Amino acid sequence: QVQLVESGGGLVQAGGSLRLSCAASGTIFSIDAVAWYRQAPGNWRDMVASINNSGSINYADSVKGRFTISRDNAKNTVYLQMDSLKPEDAGVYYCHALIQDSSKRFQYYWGQGTQVTVSS
Repeated sequence: QVQLVESGGGLVQAGGSLRLSCAASGTIFSIDAVAWYRQAPGNWRDMVASINNSGSINYADSVKGRFTISRDNAKNTVYLQMDSLKPEDAGVYYCHALIQDSSKRFQYYWGQGTQVTVSS
C-alpha cells in the first residue's frame, strides 16, 4: 500500500533551520493535497502548512514568513523548510496526504512523524 515517511527532524538551537521531507511510496496514481501538522506534548495536532496539486499554499499564522512548503511531484516528496526556529515550534511533525492509491480512490494517509526539538 502507500507509505509516508518523514525525515529531517532533530535538535536545533533557536534561530536555526531544519528541512523536513515527506516521501510517499507504494502504488500511487496521484497526490492531491499534502499538509504538515505539528503536535506538541499535551496539545492537539495542528496544521502548520499545506500545498495542493495546483500549488496553492497555506500557512498557520505562527509560521508565516519563516516556513516554506514545497513539493517535487517527480519524487512524490513534499518538503518543509523551517527557518528562524523558535522553542514553540518544537513537537512531532507529521505529514498528511490525500493520495489516489491502488484502489483508484483518494484516501488520506499519515506518516509516522519526526521529532523537532528547539533549544532556547
